[in-house]
Amino acid sequence: MKKIKIEDFLDFKYVSKPGFSPDGKKAAYVVQQADLEGNKYLGDLYLLDIESGESKRLTSTGEVKTYLWTEDGQLIFPVAGDGDEQQWFCSSEEGVSELVLTLPFKAKSIVAAGEGKYAFTATFDNNRNEPEGYEVLEEAPFWEEGGAYTSGKRRRLWIFDSKSGATVPVTGPWTEVKTFVVHGKKIMYAGFEWQGAKSENTLPGLYVYDMDTCETRCLIAQDMMRIDVLEFLDDNTVMMTASDNKKHGLMQNLYIYRVDLISGSYEGINEYEYSIGDVCTASDARLGGGSTAKEAGGKLWFLTTVGESTFLRTVDRDGNMSGNLTPVGSCDSFDVYGDNILTCGLFGQKLTALYLNGKQVTFFNDEWEKEHCIAVPEHHTFTDAEGFKVHGWAMKPAGYEPGKKYPAILHIHGGPRTAFGEVYHHEMQMWASAGYFVFYCNPRGSDGYGDDFADICGKFGTVDYDNVMQFMDKMLEEYPDADASRTGVTGGSYGGFMTNWIIGHTDRFKAAVSQRSTANWITFEHTSDIGAVFTYKTQDARTRTDIEKVWNHSPLKYADQCTTPTLFIHSDKDHRCWMVEGLQMFTAVKMSGCDARLCLFHDECHDLSRSGKPKNRISRMKEILAWMDK
Repeated sequence: MKKIKIEDFLDFKYVSKPGFSPDGKKAAYVVQQADLEGNKYLGDLYLLDIESGESKRLTSTGEVKTYLWTEDGQLIFPVAGDGDEQQWFCSSEEGVSELVLTLPFKAKSIVAAGEGKYAFTATFDNNRNEPEGYEVLEEAPFWEEGGAYTSGKRRRLWIFDSKSGATVPVTGPWTEVKTFVVHGKKIMYAGFEWQGAKSENTLPGLYVYDMDTCETRCLIAQDMMRIDVLEFLDDNTVMMTASDNKKHGLMQNLYIYRVDLISGSYEGINEYEYSIGDVCTASDARLGGGSTAKEAGGKLWFLTTVGESTFLRTVDRDGNMSGNLTPVGSCDSFDVYGDNILTCGLFGQKLTALYLNGKQVTFFNDEWEKEHCIAVPEHHTFTDAEGFKVHGWAMKPAGYEPGKKYPAILHIHGGPRTAFGEVYHHEMQMWASAGYFVFYCNPRGSDGYGDDFADICGKFGTVDYDNVMQFMDKMLEEYPDADASRTGVTGGSYGGFMTNWIIGHTDRFKAAVSQRSTANWITFEHTSDIGAVFTYKTQDARTRTDIEKVWNHSPLKYADQCTTPTLFIHSDKDHRCWMVEGLQMFTAVKMSGCDARLCLFHDECHDLSRSGKPKNRISRMKEILAWMDK
């Protein structure tokens, strides 16, 4: 068996976006793979025959990463056009492509709306005539993660008529559309109009648009509820996930509501305390997306993270919920047609694959899996001081010999509203192959264990820190061959915050790697694309109203106590945790005489570890492993 190396992710085939054809006889999906020479990811479209289970590759350009089934059964995909335009092509099973339509704007999301019409969202710039050579900022937040400056830009909803070529706006130029769904002649959307500053109180309203009359009706005024998933059950009933934020504030999971379009009334039908329509099981071995919630058979089908796994479940119009429809692991996307369920995800220690009614139907990664030594996570639990059960795992080093001492790495996930689980995680498998014990857990604040467990608002660095330290103590007891004098700690985003916190509160670790971290809630509040909202909803304080509390929960306050050699990894286009966070912490520990190194990756964002350029991903993992080895 081969040991897992850093570069092995270049061989992975990332399967995503399963979708049935309108007649249910075929299904499309996307396969991506890293291209080291081009320093990017190539993607192509595949077609699955449902009856035979056989797949056929439809494109070979490497530029196809999404697609759309039209109502007449055409499979179309976008190719960048000139300027703001976006061209969509149709590829036949014979490999012949032809231009089908040209949108005037690049669609963020698009849905067939009948009679040759398409509803889509696209960025609209209210400041189209800005002067050249400098940026004008008149709004906060002023940029977005993975994007550029956003002042004056809105995700607007449009209808494009492919027969006439006309494009009609559904929403105004200052309305930001969060989500939308089409049913017959109706479009329901959640959105909010804003200018100047967007705060935690800027919440979407619920609206229904009539494509015949071009009239819009408001069902729920904006700034009343957090609204996310929308799906029609029938002509006059919609299933909605939303929250009034009364029980657990902005960190509360969304409950399930039924909306009556005739009366405009809505009622809660299930106070569900887990995520809905999100994939929260952490991994660095997925790429691409797909459907996470949809209506089928009069029910809402949705992905949900319960415990450490992301499952597929259903809920009917009365709030009755099914059990788990997929196994332990991570169902990342799905589609449903009649009795057939098509899922895509990570199960066991397998890489992404497609499953039809639970049976695997794509096998792109099977040979790689058979050839490599993949560590199996060993599950552990303990009960913390407040009575909460905390789950964690350990992976033994490759070729483990009882009685021999090995170094160990503690890995802390991001979020904190995500969860580690028993799915393939490349860098942790690589550390195990490099001779390390690998420990990881889901401390308080993690997703999957209910609102009470997840609610650590105003408690960052307290109960979560205690959980992580208690877990590490337990692992060193359970695995005496893990050398307590040679342990390292690392994590990204929230895990980077926690790493920063740890090095200022204990000297037990021999080395640390802080990635895309938060160090100072004062600067985070004023520079992150989500800072003004996230700081308040996680710290229960703002700089201007309670600067002492904000500062007390900032790792930078304690940086002068750091004696742990620390590597900081950041990206200069990370607008979620801007590089000022890593730079501050690096400077503080260096000025205190601590050994430190900072690697600032150019032209990368917050997702460097998961979807960054292949060469930078390799360099990042080499830096981490070299620091731990040293």
